[in-house]
Amino acid sequence: MSGQISGAYLLFLGNCRSKLDAKTANGILQWRPDRCIAQFRLSEDTVDIGLPDMNPAEAVASGGRTMVIGIAPIGGAIQPEWVQPIIAALEAGMDVAAGMHSKLSDHPDIAAAARASGRKLFDVRHASGKQPIATGVKRPGRRLLTVGTDCASGKKYTALAVHAEMAKRGLKATFRATGQTGILIAGEGVAIDAVVSDFAAGAAESLSPNNHSGHWDVIEGQGSLFHPAYAGVSLSLLHGSQPDAIIVCHEPGRQHIDDYPSYLLPDIKACIDANLAAARLTNPDVRCVGIALDTSRLDDTERDAAFRKMSAETGLLVFDPVATGASELVDLLIRTWPQSE
Repeated sequence: MSGQISGAYLLFLGNCRSKLDAKTANGILQWRPDRCIAQFRLSEDTVDIGLPDMNPAEAVASGGRTMVIGIAPIGGAIQPEWVQPIIAALEAGMDVAAGMHSKLSDHPDIAAAARASGRKLFDVRHASGKQPIATGVKRPGRRLLTVGTDCASGKKYTALAVHAEMAKRGLKATFRATGQTGILIAGEGVAIDAVVSDFAAGAAESLSPNNHSGHWDVIEGQGSLFHPAYAGVSLSLLHGSQPDAIIVCHEPGRQHIDDYPSYLLPDIKACIDANLAAARLTNPDVRCVGIALDTSRLDDTERDAAFRKMSAETGLLVFDPVATGASELVDLLIRTWPQSE
C-alpha cells in the first residue's frame, strides 16, 4: 500500500450480524476512536458498534474522508450488495479502504467510479510498488517486535498497547503496522503477508527505517515460527526488523496451533529461545523483555494465577496489554535502554 489513508473514517458494516465478523471495525474503534465518526449499516438488524449511523453524504458533511470496509467475511471477497454503497461513497467524495483478499481496484464498476470521482482506493492487504531486498545492515534507532506462540495471540494489541503507553508519556515512538487491520488503525504500513517472500525482510527494513537513538519503532508481529503455514512471514519480520526487544504473546489454555490440532503449541521457553536465535542473525544483542498474555477468557483469580505461573517459568515480566496495560513493560524498556543513549 502506498500513501497514507485519510481520517476520519466512516466504518462500513454492510448487513453483518456478527461482532466477530466486524473485527476490523471494532479494532479500529477500540484503538483509534478519534478517527471514527460514524458507522454505515445497510439494515437495522446489522451489528451496531455504537457509532452514529450515517450514509456517505452525511459522513462527508460531518468531515468524513475515507469509508473503511469494517467487516471480514469468509473468503475475503467483496460482496455484490456492497458495490453500490462503495460507489456511493466515492461519488460523495470519500476514498475507500479495504483489507480484503479481493481488491477494490479489480472490480470494474468500483474502479470506474473511483476514476470518475478522482477518489482513491486503498487495497491495504496488497502492497504497491516493489519492495527492496533486505540488506542486513544495522539501522540506528530502537525496535520492539511482538512475536507469538500462535496466530491470533495478541501481537497487534500488545504492540498498540505498548505504543499507546509510550505516547502517553511523551516518548518518541511509532507503531508500525504489518497487517490489514493494523494499517487501517495506523493509516499506513505494509501487509507483510502479501509481499513476495524474497522481499519480505526488505519490506520490514523499509517499514522501520533509520531513526535517532531514542526513538522506538513498535512493530506488529505476524504468525508464529511454530505455525506450519505462516512461519515464513514471522521469520522475515525477525530478520528485517532487527529488533532490540521482543515480547512473546500467548493465550493461556490454548493447546494447539489454531486450526491445526495435530500441532501442539510450543513450550514458552522453547518459543523464546527459537525467536531469539532467529533474531540474532541480524541483531546479536536482541533481548526478550516480557510475556504478553491474552487473559480475556479468564477471571481475575485465574489471570493472577496465570501471571504467577508464567513469571515463575520464564523469570520475565508478565502482563496483559488490555486488562492490566503496558506501564510496567515501558518502565522496563526505559531502564534497559535509557533515552540518553
